[in-house]
Amino acid sequence: MTTDVRIMRLAHGHDLPLPSYQSALAAGLDLIAAVPAGKPLSIAPGARMLVPTGIAIALPEGYEAQVRPRSGLAAKQGLTVLNAPGTIDADYRGEVQVLLINHGGDPVEIARGTRIAQMVIAPVTRALLREVASLDGTQRGTGGFGSTGG
Repeated sequence: MTTDVRIMRLAHGHDLPLPSYQSALAAGLDLIAAVPAGKPLSIAPGARMLVPTGIAIALPEGYEAQVRPRSGLAAKQGLTVLNAPGTIDADYRGEVQVLLINHGGDPVEIARGTRIAQMVIAPVTRALLREVASLDGTQRGTGGFGSTGG
């Protein structure tokens, strides 16, 4: 299934490749850092930073874009998306930015063109909330965190 998504390069991302799928069946498009050339960002251990991508998108109504970590960065350097998954709503037209946090023990350098996250385009189901006096009973009931043995 494909969905038409309009994308606009911003001035500071003019020479960077557009997000792309890295394999035939990949779910996410890789997002690229649009930091100034020759001026990489350094994210210290425990620090977070908002990283520009140099693009803006227009999603069709009924869709969202989820910004997720890249597993390789998380496994090798401890770098992940802080608010994962970040949500880009269909009515947002600003720059796509990625909020990264360094959970590793060493500073991580983000140079221009570094693949920093992945973006998954997904359909959205909107809920119609209906207030009731009580809820149906289930075997689990009100058991919360850890109640199923995990």
